[in-house]
Amino acid sequence: MPKVNPDIMVWARETAGLTKKDAAKKLGFQDSTRSSAVEKLARIERGQKEPSRSQLTRMAAQYRRPLLSFYLSKPPRKGDRGVDFRTIPQSEDTPEEALLDALIRDIRARQSMVRVIMEDEEEAEPLPFVGSHRIEDGRAAVLKSLRALLGIDVADYRAQRDASAAFALLRKSAEEAGIFVLLKGNLGNYKTALDTTVFRGFAIADEVAPFIVINDQDAKPAWSFTLLHETVHVMLGHTGISAVSAENEIEKFCNDVAGEFLLLEEELGHLALSHSGQISSITERISALARELKVSRAMIAYKAYRSDLLTWETYNQLRISFREEWLQNREMRRERTRQNETILDHNRVRRHRLGTRIIGIVRRMLAADALSTSKAAQILGVKPRQVQPLLDTGSS
Repeated sequence: MPKVNPDIMVWARETAGLTKKDAAKKLGFQDSTRSSAVEKLARIERGQKEPSRSQLTRMAAQYRRPLLSFYLSKPPRKGDRGVDFRTIPQSEDTPEEALLDALIRDIRARQSMVRVIMEDEEEAEPLPFVGSHRIEDGRAAVLKSLRALLGIDVADYRAQRDASAAFALLRKSAEEAGIFVLLKGNLGNYKTALDTTVFRGFAIADEVAPFIVINDQDAKPAWSFTLLHETVHVMLGHTGISAVSAENEIEKFCNDVAGEFLLLEEELGHLALSHSGQISSITERISALARELKVSRAMIAYKAYRSDLLTWETYNQLRISFREEWLQNREMRRERTRQNETILDHNRVRRHRLGTRIIGIVRRMLAADALSTSKAAQILGVKPRQVQPLLDTGSS
């Protein structure tokens, strides 16, 4: 076996979003009288010491890389994100971007495996809605097709008991149309959570196995909008990543279609907004309508701005205010989530994040002996021993 390439170890750690200190802790390195845990890892990364087999195995697990990748002659090219629809250019060297790459790499690997098993089992029928439209078709035409694809309208959506149930209805409709919809905003724990300024949604416009990933670190009322936004990307044939900023024309178009699905143009008039209105009064009206319609306040504010009911300055002030309030409450939400996941069946939480479509295809292929447990584990993002309990505990 050739020696491990030190450059690969540095690349693997950095693209996993880990500092040397974090990695040393995760890998089990300990301080000693002669050197610190960080220095021990640094010596390996400089090529001054060869890692043991057990250390290399732990690196493969913690960095989410195949063991053989550490023997490559040079780091591979950056993972394919598709089109980056984010407005603000992001530095590729930040920890957040490294985490984003790891997440997208994971999703692309799962999508590729799903497509392969569908092809092997002759279930790979092209979906006609993928890439069926162009922006030149206009918002009205794309919106009409979106409603037809999902088979529901805004009245169905609003008839649900709350925003979570309304999202569940949208997700069920999208999955029945053939789209795999996953909720994923971290790499397995809250310390790797990605902010919506880095990533809000990701779409793979594959004609056989289209995937949509929604950042579940976002506010729940915003999930529906993101799902619709990313579905429009799939209908336009776009594979790429979106964030909260939306100043390019493609993002504006997807936002406008998604916004019109959830809130009809004529309904904005009920807000009785004015460019000179007090921010506190506007906030109250938008908040009340958001609760009633089971949508996010930011979406209503954005749509009002796009309809020239708010100035850019007022909209931006509202957007910042809504975000600051959400950030202030985030830690409490995370704590509640951790408590709920302790109380609830952990597999139920996993199934909710994975969605019924991907759970269904794995269950079906395992029953038909068309899929091994290890590959099923890779698709589901769990360990092989967790596959059967996950599938055995009912539907999500």
